[in-house]
Amino acid sequence: MRLRLPAERPTEPPTGYKIAHPVLSQDGTRAGFTGVSLGGALPYGVLDDASCVYGRRHRPPARLCDCGFHCVHDRAAAEAMLCTAEHRTALLLEVSVLGAYIRFERGFRYARQRVRTATAGPCACGTTAAALADADWGRPGWRALAPVCVGCVRGRTSVSLAGFARLAGEGLRVVARSGGTGFPSCAPAGGAEPGVPELVAEAALLQARLDWFQSQLARLGERGTGGAGQG
Repeated sequence: MRLRLPAERPTEPPTGYKIAHPVLSQDGTRAGFTGVSLGGALPYGVLDDASCVYGRRHRPPARLCDCGFHCVHDRAAAEAMLCTAEHRTALLLEVSVLGAYIRFERGFRYARQRVRTATAGPCACGTTAAALADADWGRPGWRALAPVCVGCVRGRTSVSLAGFARLAGEGLRVVARSGGTGFPSCAPAGGAEPGVPELVAEAALLQARLDWFQSQLARLGERGTGGAGQG
């Protein structure tokens, strides 16, 4: 006789934590995430349903399969995954576990989720991120993004943190943790109406792009002048 655990009927959706890479659609009109392990080839939205990565016709999470969204119970456990080299540019996600789920010792495997908050780490230079820029890799139809500061964005395809939240929709909040060690001290960049800090960050980002383009034009102008004098 096999003993089964009692069915859970929570009054509120359980909360979980995971890491994922932010992605921007090829046409720049949609934003989402792609996982770091099983199912990483299938980008998902802020509010989305899981599908079986093996193409089977059952509904995730099937007990005899690995399909479904995955998350851990403990925020610190998710943060620890950001220490590995291949995950340094991923975001920390706080999610609501929706629909059917299977509880494990360290987390959940489940059918549906809502990403509530995405936390971006610092730029590669160590400065607090102000935007998400092209990370030089992606999935078909999607560009992977990485956290960057105003000074490092230059001419790369990028979107501000508040802009990413607006494109992703569904009330997503995007926050940036300060440079250095640890995860506290997060500055909000919500997906609703942008406030003064978000507008200042976007203005700084636009100014950085303008400065970069002006420097490129100046270099082209110097080359043109030099070529004409040597004729």
